[in-house]
Order: sequence, then C-alpha cells, then structure tokens
Amino acid sequence: MIALIAAYTRNRVIGKDGRIPWTLKDEKRRFKELTMGHVLVMGRRTFEEIGRPLPGRFTVVLSRTAQFEGENLCTMPALQPALEYIRGRFPGKDIFIAGGQQVYTEALPLAEKLFITELDAELAGDAYFPAFDAAQFEREVLSRTEDSIPYTYVTYTRKQPTGRSPLV
Repeated sequence: MIALIAAYTRNRVIGKDGRIPWTLKDEKRRFKELTMGHVLVMGRRTFEEIGRPLPGRFTVVLSRTAQFEGENLCTMPALQPALEYIRGRFPGKDIFIAGGQQVYTEALPLAEKLFITELDAELAGDAYFPAFDAAQFEREVLSRTEDSIPYTYVTYTRKQPTGRSPLV
C-alpha cells in the first residue's frame, strides 16, 4: 500500500518557511502509530525539519542536492526510483509518504490511502497539499480534537485501484 500522511489547514497549507506552522499535542503519536515498522518517503526539507531518521522505520529521503545515508536511511533522487528501490528491498511493506508539496503532488495519483489531519483554521503558508477529487475516495472521520487549533483525523481510501503501477 502507498499512503500519504499529512496535516493541512482549510486552505491546504502544510508549511511555511520550511517548517510546519503549528504544533498539535497528539499528531506525533498518531504519526508514529501509523508509520512504525513501515517505510517512510519524504522530501529533503521535511527530513531536515525532523532532523534525524525516525526509529523503527526505514526512511528514504528524496533529494537531488543532498545525500543522507545511515542506518535505516538512504537518499534517492526522485520518487519513481525510490519506489523501485523500496519494492525490491522491502517487498510487501507499506510505504508512507510524508511531505513536502512536490512529493505529495507526485505521489497523490499513486496513493491508495490518505491519512489526513484536517486543521480547522486558515493559516498563511508557502507549501500546500495538492487538491484532490474527494469523490474518488471513501472518507472516514476518526476523531475530532479541540486544541489551540481544532483538528480532525480523517482517513481517505481510494474507491478504485489507481490502475497505475508504482514502478511506472
């Protein structure tokens, strides 16, 4: 399964100046629960914001300008070669794609699931989650939390298979 995991505002902001412009008390726990034991793919700026490979997951950083290597970590120049590498090295493992804007835009047509935290706010930003046709997905609302910014955990499952091989 290829899944996107993201948090965005009503105006689809996911970042500003290379950072996430909010802090949610349970978001890190949810991210960990969903991705533990799986493969993470993320853009360079997302990885640099986190600052390290996350324990219990293999991380592939997409970058044409920087190299990140280490235990449970590698760098690939683009999404398609990364997916080929992952499928060869970790057959059958779920792949979670965790940002940024360019990575989400390229991966969205391949995604079978979207694990989204929808923030009930409009914030200024310079990175956005791509618009998608919600009619192509079943939407399951999991929970709503009142925090400094109220938010809702939502899972979108694609109604029809993508019809596209992740290796094409």
